[in-house]
Amino acid sequence: MPQIFTPKVVTANALIEGDVIYLAEDDSWTRDLACAEVLSDEAHAQLRLLDAARRTAEAVGVYLADVRPGPRGPEPAHFREDFRRKGPSNHFHGKQANEAAKNL
Repeated sequence: MPQIFTPKVVTANALIEGDVIYLAEDDSWTRDLACAEVLSDEAHAQLRLLDAARRTAEAVGVYLADVRPGPRGPEPAHFREDFRRKGPSNHFHGKQANEAAKNL
């Protein structure tokens, strides 16, 4: 029995900075998952993945990640993706420190 295709986004790491990035509908890369293009058709998702994988001067490690609907847009469906987008966990710095500062 074939698996049901679940919504996905194209994700990768920015080549220079290493940040987690997502492919937006306008073909730009965004660091905000809420701005990522949500792909609900498997054939279209595979085409977007192939197109993104060719952009080797911008991104590395391109793949499709499962997402689910959230109040602000797509949210990671798996712990790994949520962990990835928050950045390193060995020190409270970078993205984690910036998020904490926003909440003050």
